[in-house]
Amino acid sequence: MTQMRLVVVGAGGRMGRAVIRAIAEAPDLVLSAAVDSPGSEWLGKDVGELVGLPPFDIKVTDDALAAFAASEGVIDFTVPAATVAHAALAAQARIVHVVGTTGCSPEDDEKIAAAARHAAIVKSGNMSLGVNLLSALVKRVARTLDEGFDIEIVEMHHRAKIDAPSGTALLLGQAAAEGRGVSLAENGVFSRHGHTGARRAGDIGFATLRGGSVVGEHNVIFAGPHERIELAHKAEDRGIFARGALAAARWGRGRKPGLYSMADVLGLGDI
Repeated sequence: MTQMRLVVVGAGGRMGRAVIRAIAEAPDLVLSAAVDSPGSEWLGKDVGELVGLPPFDIKVTDDALAAFAASEGVIDFTVPAATVAHAALAAQARIVHVVGTTGCSPEDDEKIAAAARHAAIVKSGNMSLGVNLLSALVKRVARTLDEGFDIEIVEMHHRAKIDAPSGTALLLGQAAAEGRGVSLAENGVFSRHGHTGARRAGDIGFATLRGGSVVGEHNVIFAGPHERIELAHKAEDRGIFARGALAAARWGRGRKPGLYSMADVLGLGDI
């Protein structure tokens, strides 16, 4: 099979650059285009300069439509508004769209789902193998334990992260809610301040920490009478997310249109 041609959007961002480096290391993939937002300092510069590698003979562009037309897949770690626009373009071009963007609203998700009627979209709050295994474990443990075990999710990221809780924390919270057979929207507690009263049975609590250069740390705590179970994942390098996104692109190549998750990519059923 020929090399899969991929375009990276948000090329100037932390994850965009990590994905470009990962593509450069993959013999079955090739970078076809690198897209950044209008006004980016990287527009017109060689991608090699962007990521600290020899020249690619590819200039960073803001013309996503032309880039998508010349590609088989797009890797997208940007912001919700941009991702929604990219989903429409990917649907028009009929290419695989891998979405690692977090912070999408229900309205954004509806638009992405609509685009998935015409293209294969793989969307996940986290692209790493470890986190998706953790999610499956959280769902299984939540199903096994009753409401005598309180569920709390603690996450920490670098100081520059702009959304909270993290997409991964929400992914884990959704897994816990599905395991319990409840709605995260109704049972999630995202802030506590002042005189809150006693903890409500069935709540799924979230705590958000920000600081330094932490790539990502997540702990899911099941706190019961006189015992506590903790499941954790610590990301040490953004390369794990980039490699997961590339695995999703490979999996989606030739796949029929639809909205998929990393659980589909990894073949993770209920543990």
